[in-house]
Amino acid sequence: MNNLTELANKLLGDGTATKVIGYEEAHGKTRPCFCTEAADTGRLVLDERCTNNIAVYLTKPEIVGGHKVAVTATLPVLRTMVQLAMENQLPDGTTAIVSTESGEGLAVLPTVGDMERVVAGTPLDISGKERELRERLKAMSREERWQFWLGEMSRCIKCYACRAACPLCYCTRCIVDNNCPQWIQPWASPLASMEWQISRVMHMAGRCVACGACKQACPMGIPIHLLTLSLAEDIQNEFGVAPGSVMDHGNVLSTFKPGDKEDFIR
Repeated sequence: MNNLTELANKLLGDGTATKVIGYEEAHGKTRPCFCTEAADTGRLVLDERCTNNIAVYLTKPEIVGGHKVAVTATLPVLRTMVQLAMENQLPDGTTAIVSTESGEGLAVLPTVGDMERVVAGTPLDISGKERELRERLKAMSREERWQFWLGEMSRCIKCYACRAACPLCYCTRCIVDNNCPQWIQPWASPLASMEWQISRVMHMAGRCVACGACKQACPMGIPIHLLTLSLAEDIQNEFGVAPGSVMDHGNVLSTFKPGDKEDFIR
């Protein structure tokens, strides 16, 4: 029995949790795993292969309803849990199981404050190749960036996999599903897809945790996560608020301060 199994069994045994959401091996990769009994916990793993943002399940009543949940959390998952708590969306009593800073053990974080202290000061980051693309986009003129994204959105098939994978897209009814009135054209075309992605990016202002779940889910390989991450960086630069570390500052979408900058208005 490994340490993760022992820890999960302890949380289930003492009533701290009645369901553990984590990862298990499958066909050489990892996938989400849901454990409610000690017999299930032997399947749990937590390593660098665990890239799915399983915090997406924490806002689904059919998954967490009636349960006290423990989550085996990678850094993006932990940052998401703090952000969900800020938005009053994290189920009460949710516990995180994380690798220690040395990577040689595991720790239980029973409170949001504990989770926030772990993610505080950890910058949002992406891989080298994607960082290179982001820098190239920043160096473009506004017109060049518009043409780049029009080209990317011409490949979008409007499947909304990005929305389904994002743990912070938890609205029970999305704007694209509303047809009275029809805010966004439902068919796939460069402009209609751009409308959809711009609307989603604006809703993600200051909230994107750079987990990359939207890009992983996109069947067309569109780097849409660079849009939300870019806006998150702008929010941090302008207002000093980083996703997943905002407990003392408030959410930028719901907090107004008279001293807020307005130089973005042109």
